[in-house]
Amino acid sequence: MDVLINLFVASHIIGVAALLGGWLTQLKSLSTGDVRIAPSMVHGALVMLVTGFILVGLNEADDVELNQTKISVKSLILIAILVAVFIKRKEERIPKPYFAAIGLLTMTNVVIATTWT
Repeated sequence: MDVLINLFVASHIIGVAALLGGWLTQLKSLSTGDVRIAPSMVHGALVMLVTGFILVGLNEADDVELNQTKISVKSLILIAILVAVFIKRKEERIPKPYFAAIGLLTMTNVVIATTWT
């Protein structure tokens, strides 16, 4: 079971990298106002959501005690990110505050994941 959990943890981290990496690559365009939602941001958020829920299920099946409050907060933030990137994914330009909020929420989720014990 540990190998399976570790594979999904790795997949979850790859999803974070895709979402945050897509956001970071758009920062260069922020000064011109040409920021958009990169496809990797949508795919990364989807991967994070799916692998996150699978990880919860696998850990529950392995009788690991989980912090349900932390999982709920992270899930709500991730759903907000996913909705935000999905709604604006086809637009050529998105507002700077909207774009900044996506990055801020993503980084908040990473901080929660790494510091909330």
